[in-house]
Order: sequence, then C-alpha cells, then structure tokens
Amino acid sequence: MESERQSRKNFFGLNSVIVVLGMVSLLTDLSSQMIVPILPLYLTSVLHVQVGTVGIIEGIAESTASILKFFSGWISDRFGKRKLLMVVGYGLSNLIKPFFALSSNWGQVLFIRFADRFGKGIRTSPRDAILADTTTKEERGKAFGFRRSMDTLGAALGPFVTYLILTQWNGSYQAVFWLSAIPGLIATLLLIFFLKEKRNPIKTPSNVKKLPSISFKGLNSRFVWFTLITTIFTIGNFSDAFLILRAKDVGMAAEYIPLTYFAYNIITSIFSTPFGMISDRIGRRPVLITGYVMFALIYLGFGLVHTVFGIWVLFFIYGLYYATTEGIQKAYVADMVPEGQRGMAMGTFNALTGIAALPASVMAGFLWQSFGAFTAFGVSSLLAIISALLMFILRI
Repeated sequence: MESERQSRKNFFGLNSVIVVLGMVSLLTDLSSQMIVPILPLYLTSVLHVQVGTVGIIEGIAESTASILKFFSGWISDRFGKRKLLMVVGYGLSNLIKPFFALSSNWGQVLFIRFADRFGKGIRTSPRDAILADTTTKEERGKAFGFRRSMDTLGAALGPFVTYLILTQWNGSYQAVFWLSAIPGLIATLLLIFFLKEKRNPIKTPSNVKKLPSISFKGLNSRFVWFTLITTIFTIGNFSDAFLILRAKDVGMAAEYIPLTYFAYNIITSIFSTPFGMISDRIGRRPVLITGYVMFALIYLGFGLVHTVFGIWVLFFIYGLYYATTEGIQKAYVADMVPEGQRGMAMGTFNALTGIAALPASVMAGFLWQSFGAFTAFGVSSLLAIISALLMFILRI
C-alpha cells in the first residue's frame, strides 16, 4: 500500500488525486469568490436588505446544508463511492450560482445560496476522506495544506476577476454572476474525467452485504472533544459577509472591497502548505492554538478599526489565520480516526461546525444591529480565546 502511494507521487511529492482535487478546488473557489465579496453589497445596496437579514441568509445557507456533510461522509464510508457524491455536489454548486443574476428579492437569493451550500454539503466530507485515504500521517498536513493553498489561490483570483469585471462593465453585478459559471463548469468536468478513485468497498465481518448503519464506535474521546471545541470556536466565526460590510462601514469604496478578499486569500494560499508542513513536524495542536489566538486579535481589530488602511492590514493578517487552521483541523481529524471511518468522522466534524454557522451569523447580525459592530466582533473574539484555552488545558 505504502509503495503504491509513493509511486503515484508526481508533483512536488504529491500524488495525482491530491493534484486533481487541488485544481478542482482552485476553479470552484474562483467561481464562488467572484460572487461572495459582492453578494452582501448586492443584498444591501440593490435589494435593500438589512444587516440582520444578511445574517439569517448566511446562517441558514451554511448550517442547514451542513447536515449533509455528515450523511455524505457516512454514505461514502459504507459504499466506497466518494467520487460520485463529489461530482453531484460540485456540479450542483457550480451550476446554480450564476442564477443570482436573475434574483429580485432576498428569498430568491436565500434559495440559490442554500442550493450552493447544499452542493458543498454533499461533496466536502467525501473529498476530505479521499484526501486522507491517499496520504500517510507524516505527509497529511502537507496534503491538506496544498489543497487549502489551491482553494485559496482560486479564492484570491475570484475577487480580482470581479474587480476587473466591475471596472469594465460599469459596476454590473449581473455580469459577475453570469461569468462565474465558466470556471465552475471547467472544475466539474475536470473532476469527472481526471479524478481516479480507488475502489475500496467496505468489508463487513461476515462478508455479507447489509444496510449501512451509523456508528460512532472508534471515534475516540479526543475526536469528540476536539469537535466540540471547534464548534464553540465556529459559533464566534460568523460569515465573512460581515467583514465586507465592516469594510464598507469604515468607508472603503465598493469596487475595492474584492481586492481585500484577493489579498487575504493570496496570503492564505502562500502559507497554507508551509503551515501544514510545520504541523507535520511539531504537531497540529500548537499550530491550531496559535491560529485561534490570532483570530481573536483580528476580530477585536475589526471591532475597533476606523480607517481603510486598518481594514487592509486586518485582511492580510486574516489570511495567516486561515493558513494555520482550515486544512490543519481536518488533518488533525484524520489523524484521530481509522481509515474506514474517516468519511463519517469528517462528516461529523464538518456538520457540527457547519451547523454552528447558523447561530454565529444570526447572533452577529443581531448584535451588530442592536449594539454595534464592536459588540459583534468582541463576542467572537472572546469565544476564540475560550476555544484556545480549552485546547491548551485539555491537551486535546
């Protein structure tokens, strides 16, 4: 098995599965992040939606669909068909997003946003599981870091492309929505034709086919505590839509806001693989604790900032936070559970942290609308500090 993995490595020590998943992530996030930086502006400026409603839209879209992350991971474990779920998930997300161009009220935006996240819920856990299954513990941080780097490179290019479109098409949000279909379609075709999945059906003790069952046996206490801590952290990690609204609130021109997204995603893309490799050497836990503390300071900064220059600085540092957490959290989960249950473990982790996005964004919208931006960001900062302390004290 080990020799087979080594023989498939062909790109900076990474095998073809990791490279294809990286390219798919790059193109999909390019498509998504063409839209994300302008959607809150479209809602508040064109459809005249209040900040609290933006929080509800983001919370429902992210958390309700996240339930699927558990079931898709479980199904992929039981039947060993991870690629099929990924094709359905990526296909749905990439085909539905351009229809934002036809939306005329916040209910339609909610439906499209939900369908997009519904697709993400189907694809995320099988993707993370197939990535974990094709790597060893010693290289897993690097592999997850590489996928995150490609993901955020696409996320960086997306806002930059949006900036170019807005300047060339007289600020047309509809042009951005329609053109986002191009990289999304290429990503889906790349996944269909170039991802080679190793068939690895699950064997039962009696070697007799039976209906799949949900079981948490083997998901040890470290995994459970880690998932609970990251869920607490996620309750304070509300939608990036509020960062965009904060930039607008401070006085940044709308056409420049996508460039702040470009900046922080470039930083994340550059540093995700190095931080993943560091976690392979010194352990995931110290890197994650550093990331949580960094998040707390960044959000406190967003609550206090009053200048456009300050917004730029915070977005740059925000990219470093992402590099120290996103891929490394999933590599840590993969370390804690056996190969046959990684789909369900990834699903459980993704679902619980995803569901926490609903109270996170709703809470942020309520606090901002009722008490101001500082209170919303301050509460998030406090929850991040609590999460870091729990990781340190409990030695998860």
